[in-house]
Amino acid sequence: MTVSISVISCAIAAPVNNASIVGTTASITYGVTGDLTDDGSEESYRRVRQLLEPFDAPVHVLPGNHDDRRNLREAFGLAGEGDEPINYSVDVGGLRLVAFDSIVPGQDPGAYSTTQLRWLDQELRRDTEAPTVLALHHPPLPTGMPEWDAINLEPSEREALAAVVSRHSQLRAVVGGHLHRTAAGTLGGCTVLSAPSACLQVRPDFERNDISFVQPPGFALHVLRGGDFSSQVELLGSCECG
Repeated sequence: MTVSISVISCAIAAPVNNASIVGTTASITYGVTGDLTDDGSEESYRRVRQLLEPFDAPVHVLPGNHDDRRNLREAFGLAGEGDEPINYSVDVGGLRLVAFDSIVPGQDPGAYSTTQLRWLDQELRRDTEAPTVLALHHPPLPTGMPEWDAINLEPSEREALAAVVSRHSQLRAVVGGHLHRTAAGTLGGCTVLSAPSACLQVRPDFERNDISFVQPPGFALHVLRGGDFSSQVELLGSCECG
């Protein structure tokens, strides 16, 4: 069985069907790793639902720093109440997807509280055999771009998460969004990948504290086939994002 997960850092500007995205009608699950909206409003989430509806496949979401937990939870029928962190796990074919909330409401950078890390460790212990992907909004890796790293994660936050990740060998990848570009690294012996934005990408600048955006949009595919796991990036045409 082939399982494909597209990890998207913001809502898609123009809906496309499964086959046109990945060239197959095999088992597909979509994971949107936060920033589904820019303002977190109820109306924006209604629009996101409209854009995702044509995909005709399961969609699993988690919040980014532009999202509102309460409105996101209500729009997608997620467990929990109000502004509680949105954490859960689902089985998608032979792959297990663990969604982990990394946001700090009202702030751009992310963080992992002790309570959150305890939940993650316990959740990963529930199934140590199934190949697992850990999805969150703030990817635990440095980019080398000072302004972008300043709104992602402090080194101490990455170290705290690494201590949990290193205890769970079933993890195949830690995946996220937030950075608006593809970036890769390792954490606790596990691959880390940030998906490109489904809207605009950040142009790399390692000298100035300045961020500029370019096209095209894209997404990441994470594929499990016959026990082999791989991650790939697909770029799309232009979009109408601001």
